Amino acid sequence: MKKGIIIYQSKCGATKKYVDWLTEKFKFDCIETPNAKIKDIEKYNTIILCGGIYASGIAGLSFFRKNYDVLKNKKLAIFCVGASPFEEQAFNEVKAHNLKEDLKNIPTFYGRGAWDEENMTFKDRTLCKMLQKAIAKKDPNTYEPWMKALMSAVGEKCDWTDKEYLKPLLEYIN
Repeated sequence: MKKGIIIYQSKCGATKKYVDWLTEKFKFDCIETPNAKIKDIEKYNTIILCGGIYASGIAGLSFFRKNYDVLKNKKLAIFCVGASPFEEQAFNEVKAHNLKEDLKNIPTFYGRGAWDEENMTFKDRTLCKMLQKAIAKKDPNTYEPWMKALMSAVGEKCDWTDKEYLKPLLEYIN
């Protein structure tokens, strides 16, 4: 059995940055989710899935969902990356939305990512602008934390990645 692997999906690079830090720390192998094959992954004792949060979904989670019967006796963890500051209620909602049935007991962690409209796909940029326009119609005093973060990032390039976000995951893996 091999020690561990990180399976990841990164659109704009923030998730990949966390993957690089984890790989440096643990010397785990890593592979992008679309290239991950269960026959190769099942050889590992520890499997970490890293993926961005997009429209409340966790990128790459379908790999765990599809292969849970093979992976269930491994040490599993999920590390989500989002542009919003950590807010427990919002994170619990993301977990409830994504981690149903067998997946609900997989330890899940959060790291703040980045915001760079120039590196977004046309579709993502358009969706974000539509969301920003909808939020702009609201009273700023009623904004939820993610709304404040989104509105403050308009037209900005922001990188909130920080190794500190990895500490709870590192403790779990060790």
